[in-house]
Amino acid sequence: MDDYPKAVAWSRTRSANPFVWLRGLYHWVLHWAETPYGEPALAALAFAEASFFPVPPDVLLIALSLGLPRSALRFALVCAAGSVVGGVGGYLIGWFVWGQVRDFFFAYVFSRGAFEHVADLYQRNAFWAVFTAGFTPIPYKVFTIAGGVFQIDFGEFLLASVLSRSARFFLVAGLIRVFGPPIRGFIDRYFNALSIVFAVLLIGGFALVRWLL
Repeated sequence: MDDYPKAVAWSRTRSANPFVWLRGLYHWVLHWAETPYGEPALAALAFAEASFFPVPPDVLLIALSLGLPRSALRFALVCAAGSVVGGVGGYLIGWFVWGQVRDFFFAYVFSRGAFEHVADLYQRNAFWAVFTAGFTPIPYKVFTIAGGVFQIDFGEFLLASVLSRSARFFLVAGLIRVFGPPIRGFIDRYFNALSIVFAVLLIGGFALVRWLL
């Protein structure tokens, strides 16, 4: 894979087009799969994405799992752990230093409108808001930082993060382990839709169990 040279080429034109810059960042993330540091890079990426980094760790998780399918579930565990710890970091940012960093986050990480929408979701049901964001393509970082800002119950936040992040990454790694390389295109093309459908079914299942009990 010649992803690193591609990343360098893309980065030279990042000032002309922000989407080109993001594509270069994507290739830079991918190149770690071809190095001996793929697993530590996965943990670091998952940690950073939970609070500020724009590229989701699924990209590197898929690449590593395709290279070593038998280790796919271990990679998923590393990814989930890094993301949960990163989510706690985001929560602490929101709790302790939001007043000093909010201008930066509104300018470069997420919009004020998205943040205000999350505030509304937290007023309805904080646990399911975090769970849905942790599993689906909804930006998880907005929820982790907002969780600290609005001081939602940390136990609920942590439980929802562990369940949703683990479900997301183990689903991706499990599909690759079972089906191998052919599943990569399917995941890339339909991941957003699949994750939303799965989250709806999972939440519906929990609601059904709660109603029956």
